[in-house]
Amino acid sequence: MRRLRQLAQRTPPGRERYVDLLRALAITMVVLGHWGVTAVGYDDGRPAGHSALADLRWAWPLTWVAQVMPVFFLVGGYANAASLAARRRRGGSAAGWLVDRSARLVRPTTVLLLVLAAGAGIATLRGADPAQVRTVVWFATIPLWFLVAYVAVVALTPPMYALHRRFGLAVPVALVVLVALGDLGRLLGPAALADGNYLFGWLAVHQLGFAWYDAARAATRRTGADAAEAAEAGATPDAARAGATASTTAGAGPRGLFRRGLPLSGRAGALLLGGGLVALVLLTAVGPYPVAMLHIPGERLDNAAPPSLALMAAAATQLGLILLLRHPAGRRLRRSGPWQAVLAVNAVVLTLFLWHLTAAVLLVGLLDALGVLPTPPAGSAAWWAWRVPWLLALAAVLAVLVAVFGPVEARTRRPPATGPAGTGRRRLRAGLAVAGYAGVLVGLLLNSLAPKTAPEPLGLPAPALVAYLAGAGLLRLLRSGRVGRRRPG
Repeated sequence: MRRLRQLAQRTPPGRERYVDLLRALAITMVVLGHWGVTAVGYDDGRPAGHSALADLRWAWPLTWVAQVMPVFFLVGGYANAASLAARRRRGGSAAGWLVDRSARLVRPTTVLLLVLAAGAGIATLRGADPAQVRTVVWFATIPLWFLVAYVAVVALTPPMYALHRRFGLAVPVALVVLVALGDLGRLLGPAALADGNYLFGWLAVHQLGFAWYDAARAATRRTGADAAEAAEAGATPDAARAGATASTTAGAGPRGLFRRGLPLSGRAGALLLGGGLVALVLLTAVGPYPVAMLHIPGERLDNAAPPSLALMAAAATQLGLILLLRHPAGRRLRRSGPWQAVLAVNAVVLTLFLWHLTAAVLLVGLLDALGVLPTPPAGSAAWWAWRVPWLLALAAVLAVLVAVFGPVEARTRRPPATGPAGTGRRRLRAGLAVAGYAGVLVGLLLNSLAPKTAPEPLGLPAPALVAYLAGAGLLRLLRSGRVGRRRPG
């Protein structure tokens, strides 16, 4: 608690605390959502889990809010733009930013993979079926599907932010058009056209985070001058802030699709919310898209994998709601208590996400071993009655996992400062950073694509583990400062 108070006191006055709140809320919704819709049964005498959404059709419209992956990429775009811009203001390079940015992503993920591989290896040595071992690890590593896309957009942040600075909101619009073309491929063929949507869809939302950052930074720069003028005129500080936001919305520079700042006014939020809802209703009621924004077995299309045009409409709806709540939430976050709670979640946000399905595996295994695993049919009264104790038990298991592994993320520090490097060193560092990210991406992707029941003694495909560890090791070496950059003096 003392450390949280210190962090809260050291928070820069210009920080957009609402972004941190959205990240914390999104991760909480993902964890509770995955746990809440899980239905556990037995398959060939072994515990097996599946989503209960297929049996809860009435809940499908709720996924328009509950599918919070767009929120992750929105706040990720804001945070990545902010840190990249700050790095460049200090004279740093894009390659150096990529290397440093990898720490909070790669370190917690490496711990998860090593622990799962070690546990799977021990189970295999003790006589467990490698196919069954793979099934358990496959379930525990479902969150890595998201990480594949997010690591990719982080790696592309420097060139995509440069595109944003030049073309503004035209970039996400173009990406959404590519998503629509991919959907046509899924509907009319060839289906392979939609593969690019895994990148185009999330990049589009990430670009909106860039635009939010540019608008918020412009508003922050103007607030000081506007506050001084408002004081002379007898206006309140809140009126000054409103004036800064309005001037940003209308601001100078490119207009229309080429504007760099996202309109942050309540009117813009209402238009996005209303327009997104109308588009969602038309796309799902009249168009070919499922109502659910999450995977439902048997549906013709999957709105989330890869992202569809309907999911882009849901993202617009969520963005509108986010903008409408921005000022009320921001006022509350200026209080110490709520802000400390947000800081506490964000300190271990990736750990919570990575380990929440491992917590489910451990709890199901324990209850099965004790012979007390409830398996009520999804949607039944008994299933609903089991939700509260189920969630509480999972929260207790996850709390233990976070206490053990959370410090890996919470104690991640920025690498030490280094002096300027020559052209050759900069190119070497950039090439090695790209190679490191490529290794991490290939490893995560190979694991995600590997069959659920493939016989894997370590639970993970050996090529996936080797590629990931090679990439993570290279990025760790770069962060240490031993390769590609010169120490000061």
